[in-house]
Amino acid sequence: MGIYQKLGLKQVINASGKMTALGASAVAPSVAQAMGDAAMDYVEMSELMLAAGQHIAAATGAEDGCPTSGAAAGIAISVAAAITGTHLSLIERLPCSEGLKNKIVIQKGHAVHFGAPVQQMIALGGGRAVEAGSANHVEEAHLREAIDEQTAALLYVKSHHSIQKGMQSLETMIRIGREQGIPVIVDAAAEEDLRRFLAKGADLVIYSGGKAIGGPTSGFIAGRAPLIAACHAQYKGIGRAMKVGKEAIVGLLTALQQYDPENQDASWQRTRVEWLAGELGSIAGVTANIVQDEAGRAIYRVQVRMDEQVTGRTAQELVRLLEQGDPAIFTRNHAINTGVFAFDPRPFHAGQEKIIAARMKELLEKRKEGE
Repeated sequence: MGIYQKLGLKQVINASGKMTALGASAVAPSVAQAMGDAAMDYVEMSELMLAAGQHIAAATGAEDGCPTSGAAAGIAISVAAAITGTHLSLIERLPCSEGLKNKIVIQKGHAVHFGAPVQQMIALGGGRAVEAGSANHVEEAHLREAIDEQTAALLYVKSHHSIQKGMQSLETMIRIGREQGIPVIVDAAAEEDLRRFLAKGADLVIYSGGKAIGGPTSGFIAGRAPLIAACHAQYKGIGRAMKVGKEAIVGLLTALQQYDPENQDASWQRTRVEWLAGELGSIAGVTANIVQDEAGRAIYRVQVRMDEQVTGRTAQELVRLLEQGDPAIFTRNHAINTGVFAFDPRPFHAGQEKIIAARMKELLEKRKEGE
């Protein structure tokens, strides 16, 4: 019996991805051991935070780094850092930033809801979100015209939630930022490449520790030393409500030390999705295709479409039944309103793809027999 079942909770098969709603990552035993060791001892937290920053810098190629409780906290802290610098009197005013440079320019197609609105994270850091352009069309002129003397930073959101067409590139935003002397912040929460955005010239880049890296619930900011110093300083202000514990920091650093973006074994993913696609595609009325992640990452999933005239169920009904089962199976269903959902193999424990295939067949064949 698993730890959550001992608490009276249902077993979950995560076929959705490394999603916050499902606990993000299941950490490796070595990460769990490191967290346990950290929990049973003491440390001067200010020293741990600074040491963690150096480890983050080594992993990302940044000048320095700052651990956070998650990527969302990283947005708020980065925005706050751009507004206040290291000035304690200003830090203690936030999120009230009246009279300060506090506008954060973001492309309208990047003003997404990831479980909470990006604009709210900006506001928590004292920023005022200024959305440039339209949801599916932003020109360079839109960005330039959104900037004024009150602009503190530009924010670029690299996410599957963001609109993937009609937006200006990060390179364009960095060029504009350089010309205007305005820092560029990148929210790269779930991205796998920890060096790419800094190498392009971003000033601060935010990552989740519990997504691609496979660490515990945590996050970090990497970037230029003066701005990172300002990020650390926010723990005397709004960061206090977002503080990250010693266990999470040690778990994050352990996961970072073990993380190799060049060795994520996409072939292992493909083997599982090919098998699952074949099994699901054999069900009458079901079309199962292998698709790559919408944000361009080396992630492959089984995308499912159903002909409800044949299956007797809509995609929405099937997804709901999968979630209500025992074990509960959670799919990737951001586009379920279009009749499409997917299975992400990354979080699978051994053999869970077979449970998914069997449950799909059971639900659809039972429906067919009932007719």
